[in-house]
Amino acid sequence: MRKEIGVISLFDLGWSDFFAEEFCKLNAAGLVPARVTQELKGAFRVHCESGEWLADISGRLRFTAQAGAHLPAVGDWAAVSPRRDTGRATIHGVLPRRTKVSRKIAGRVTSEQILAANLDTIFVVSSLNGDLNPRRIERYLAVVWESGARPVVLLNKADLCGDLAPVSAEIESVAMGVPVHAVSAISGAGLDALAVYLARGQTVALLGSSGVGKSTLINRLLGREALPTDPVREDDGRGRHITSTRQLVLLPGRGMLIDTPGMRELQLWDADSGISQTFEDIAALATQCRFGDCGHHSEPGCAVRRALDDGALDSSRLENFRKLEKELAFLARRQDVVLQAAEEKKWRKIQKEQKRSYRFRDRHGRM
Repeated sequence: MRKEIGVISLFDLGWSDFFAEEFCKLNAAGLVPARVTQELKGAFRVHCESGEWLADISGRLRFTAQAGAHLPAVGDWAAVSPRRDTGRATIHGVLPRRTKVSRKIAGRVTSEQILAANLDTIFVVSSLNGDLNPRRIERYLAVVWESGARPVVLLNKADLCGDLAPVSAEIESVAMGVPVHAVSAISGAGLDALAVYLARGQTVALLGSSGVGKSTLINRLLGREALPTDPVREDDGRGRHITSTRQLVLLPGRGMLIDTPGMRELQLWDADSGISQTFEDIAALATQCRFGDCGHHSEPGCAVRRALDDGALDSSRLENFRKLEKELAFLARRQDVVLQAAEEKKWRKIQKEQKRSYRFRDRHGRM
């Protein structure tokens, strides 16, 4: 069903010359550009200049998509055909992404999951309660740096923290130059500083664990209760999964916010450069080691070990760096196995077709 929500220009939705050029390449007569604003079970909401439509994927797009990551994600720009007789639309293609934030899909499957696409900024949201975890923030920053978007750390629930200065300083030390803002979605404290990221046409996604207040922050910035929220548990300060789908919300006269479900785990996906940028202090120290292949354990002349001994480097930060690198190496091995299996399956199918062709020609006589 099409939804009338007032006149919104493509530029308000984040349209740019980049997408205009890519859309022209499609040579798609009768199609219009639209932005994916919500992912539902078996359907999507898309927003174009004529309004908001409930859309499904064309059979051709579903058939040609090599994996789930090639299907539409929230924030994508798509080529759609509105079906005015039914009040719905069909998505025929997805334009190339400027940026994307991905993770390995939860569980044992080795596959990429696109959390959101075409982002300018990503707010890594944590709460200033007992659940604040610098190591978790490092993991999120590695994912965000890899996405191509600008990372910003939000320390929400500042109203619950008696002394902000030392906590903010600790997070700034692991964020390595990334802006860190202490805010309160309840009182509104610190939210004015976020206006610089929410200009017209700018897209911001919020990432974080359950209960950190992402939906509450969006409601506060919107000025209305548009998204459902729920109090955190008193015993451990954690929240429940209230947000169940990714959703893009328009801020009147400003930019866009993408709410994402809280994640119990954020597994890496192709985050080599993201890890390097997140841990650039360790990378810089490694260049000063005596040996180029130094493992930073017991090798002589190790600058990283010297920084640990001098107190210039936190041992838990180095441990987390090693943990993320091992995780990425394991993922690479798993990807190799999956690719090899897919290649073997493809060639078995080719060989099967060849044998079938030979048998047919033998039965009917060779040409």
